[in-house]
Amino acid sequence: MCEDHLGAGGRESAGPEFSALLEDSAEDLYEHAPCGYLSTLLDGTIAKINATLLGWLGYARDDVVGRLTFADLLTVGGRIYHETHFAPLLRMQGELGGVAFELKAADGSRLPVLVTSTVKTGTDGQAQLIRTTIFDARDRRAYEQELLRAREEAERERDRVQRLARTLQQTLLPPAPAEVPGVAVAAYYHPASADEVGGDFYDLFPLTGDTWGFFLGDVSGKGAAAAVVTSLARYTLRAAAVHDPDPVTVLDRLNTVLHHEYRGDDPRYCTVIQGHIRPDGDGAAVTLATGGHPPALLVRADGTAEFLPVPGGQLVGALPRARFAAADVVLHPGDTLLLYTDGLTEARTQGRVRYSEEQLRDYLSGLAPTTASAVVTAVTGLLAGFGDGVEDDTALLALSIPLPGGDRP
Repeated sequence: MCEDHLGAGGRESAGPEFSALLEDSAEDLYEHAPCGYLSTLLDGTIAKINATLLGWLGYARDDVVGRLTFADLLTVGGRIYHETHFAPLLRMQGELGGVAFELKAADGSRLPVLVTSTVKTGTDGQAQLIRTTIFDARDRRAYEQELLRAREEAERERDRVQRLARTLQQTLLPPAPAEVPGVAVAAYYHPASADEVGGDFYDLFPLTGDTWGFFLGDVSGKGAAAAVVTSLARYTLRAAAVHDPDPVTVLDRLNTVLHHEYRGDDPRYCTVIQGHIRPDGDGAAVTLATGGHPPALLVRADGTAEFLPVPGGQLVGALPRARFAAADVVLHPGDTLLLYTDGLTEARTQGRVRYSEEQLRDYLSGLAPTTASAVVTAVTGLLAGFGDGVEDDTALLALSIPLPGGDRP
């Protein structure tokens, strides 16, 4: 930098243009400030107003000064609020800021503004006049209205998504489980989210003769993609069971279908319990097989409870040739068999500790002898108690044999 451009002490000279800017009069700064200014007497009569505010409102100075009060510039609602709230608070506090009003322009249009007022006092402490600063809030009002529209649109879209999710979910679950003679049946589905379709499913349906098929499963993932897999799994299980009710054969066919359809870049699989039940005397014979699913829980009438061990049982659809095995169990009067998905046993109690299968077993054993509906009611109570600790959907299917003289199915 050249030396002749430096002022005293080595600082650069501001130049004549900058000096001229500093010579703006206080009156000009007042008149053409980026905000509106006005001063009123204690009765509200306007004593002084700047050109900025006059320009916003479209008034001539002689039409306002000494002729109008600040309240005259307000809308009807604003005038009422000014007289009942703003003015009394201002008198008590001496200052009031950031209050939203609407001013009436000369052409009848409305100007949204933010108002800050201060009471000026004399040396004796007595109020002399009121100074008011007014900020144009049109951009802010437009921004707030746009935010409101966006929020309303988001809420409408969320309602639409939730309705779609509920409708789609209903198509993936039976309207009501089939009735099995001599067997009480209860089912429940608990969605973890109202916005997404879950991958849990169940069904109970008649097969040939006096046998009924059932299954309960959980597809990997959520949303529309999981719903497609769920639909495919449900219809494949039903069709396979009607053709051959052997649970191992049914799971093997489902494994073949899923692995063939989803073996590429987007593999899909599920866990399933599949079986059939046949009333026999005063009880029922059950055969079931599992494919990577949590074990079924059997609550006996004598108060004991156990998980039914089924050997093997790999994920369905994950391997080209998964291994499955079946197990048999006889339900006697007062016994209840519960099938559930892992949304129950992976829920967090008090937001931290997962609710284990062993805790579920101990809890339900205290209900014996019990019924399918009582078990489902008890478990839904558990889910409600977990609150937001339930991170995944939960499906329940319970089968029980009534005690003699007790409630019939």
